[in-house]
Amino acid sequence: MAEPDKRKPERRMRPCPICSKLSTQEDYPFCSDRCAKVDLNRWFSEGYTIPVVETDDIDESNFPEE
Repeated sequence: MAEPDKRKPERRMRPCPICSKLSTQEDYPFCSDRCAKVDLNRWFSEGYTIPVVETDDIDESNFPEE
C-alpha cells in the first residue's frame, strides 16, 4: 500500500499583505517571518480597526412591530 504524501499542499504565490513581495510556502500568506511578525504586532496594538459611527438618536418608530 502506498504511503500518503505528508507535504503541505502547493499554494499559489500571492503578494504579501505587508510589503507586496511574493509569498513563500513556509510563511504563507506572507513573504517572510518578519512580515508575519509585523502583521501580528498590528493586531496586538489594535492597528486593524473598523471605524464605528455611534448615534444616540435612533428613531425606533420606523422599526416593524414583532
